[in-house]
Amino acid sequence: MTNRHRRRAFATPFSQNLSRTGMATLALAAAFCAMAIQAARCEETAANLTAPNIVFIMADDLGYGDLGCYGQERILTPNIDKLAREGMRFTQFYAGSTVCAPSRCVLMTGYHTGHAYIRGNGSLHLRPGDVTMAECLKAAGYQTGQTGKWGLGYEGDAGAPTRQGFDFFFGYLSQTHAHNYYPTFLIRNETRVRLPNVVPNERRGQAEGAGHASVRKVYSHDLIMGEALKFVEQSTKADKPFFLYASLTLPHANNEAGREGMEVPDLGPYAEKDWPAPQKGHAAMITRMDDGVGKLMKLLEELGVADNTLVFFTSDNGPHAEGGNNPDFQNSNGPLRGIKRSLHDGGIRVPLIAHWPGKIKAGSESDFIGCFQDILPTVAELAGPVAQKLVPEDIDGVSIVPTLLGEPREQRRHEYLYWAFYEQGGGQAVRSGQWKAVQQPVGRPVRLYRISTDIGEQDDVAADHPDVVAQMKRHMEEAYEPSPHWKWK
Repeated sequence: MTNRHRRRAFATPFSQNLSRTGMATLALAAAFCAMAIQAARCEETAANLTAPNIVFIMADDLGYGDLGCYGQERILTPNIDKLAREGMRFTQFYAGSTVCAPSRCVLMTGYHTGHAYIRGNGSLHLRPGDVTMAECLKAAGYQTGQTGKWGLGYEGDAGAPTRQGFDFFFGYLSQTHAHNYYPTFLIRNETRVRLPNVVPNERRGQAEGAGHASVRKVYSHDLIMGEALKFVEQSTKADKPFFLYASLTLPHANNEAGREGMEVPDLGPYAEKDWPAPQKGHAAMITRMDDGVGKLMKLLEELGVADNTLVFFTSDNGPHAEGGNNPDFQNSNGPLRGIKRSLHDGGIRVPLIAHWPGKIKAGSESDFIGCFQDILPTVAELAGPVAQKLVPEDIDGVSIVPTLLGEPREQRRHEYLYWAFYEQGGGQAVRSGQWKAVQQPVGRPVRLYRISTDIGEQDDVAADHPDVVAQMKRHMEEAYEPSPHWKWK
């Protein structure tokens, strides 16, 4: 029996003198009563809230330690830090995967990588029957738009964002195309928008447009942020809420540019630093992204919609060591072990900030252990019953509305979180309470860490806790459903 079909157990503190049948009847009644109370509280929450605008900002390859509000000391992120001061900062939240496409699939569909359709970087696209966050919100009356990097479908196929619930799209469809910050084209809805950059020998096929520009005139991130601002401004003129998914490409490297891969128009405040050139570029990319976040928040204020807009900020996975970047130079993963492509927390634990004036307590912090699959049921609950009804019953996420709003009703918690990864020999990981188990590559012994006292996963205590290791293995077995498209290598 998988965790998706396990029913919640309720305590039954009744007299031992009752018959087994009587106890069972009373226990069942108590269970239904508790469920009814919980449902009523959910309905009360929805009734007391006007469906908010929702902005979900996601950086690309930003580390847990790359923001000032998460301990960064050298890279300037004043606008994102302000979001944290005025909102809620999560300290134990995880991305859907340790690489791009599967992480985004988990976010959009609510299934972890043991159940998701797209579980790795590759050529698969979402199917017509897949239910996305955008589809749920659109059905609830939202104007839906995405700017940035999609990675879940290509030109002309069913996975394109405009065929998966988005009214508007501007950016990159292919994750490889998105490496190039000076491309010859971007996509608006399903049409190419030509740009004056020159890219000799640019790649073809599904990666078409990838390469290293020889003539750099227009920087893609600036266009993407500009389109995000236009979408918000235009959406506020309609008598409906809006959902913006701003999946930014910074600070991902242009892998086709080698050590010049940290492409940015200027180095900003880091130009005179005595740092290696890639590190200046990396820092400048993050600060440029932060500036865009500041412009977006200012626009929400100017339009008078800030108080009814829930803004999330996060990253799709841990920091990279590509394009000449050294993640240790800026301590990009903070106290965590590992980077992108690792199932240690440095590869999957990410910043998550939630900001909603008057609804989310300013300066608050949450140690809720959650993951990208939780975002879909959360926004669906806030959007109302129409969105909630579209969410498949067997998703792996739980709504975190009680945590966000500080409600008295109980926050559902995961028995465990699970990840599967298919590169570099494959790997699996499980987080359950204070414990973290990692098997990477697949087939190697399971390593066990007590995360509550060993955040850096330095001390493998598997030999001391064989019972915990056995339980974590059982979790791995029940969470993983084989897929014909994804095989351990």
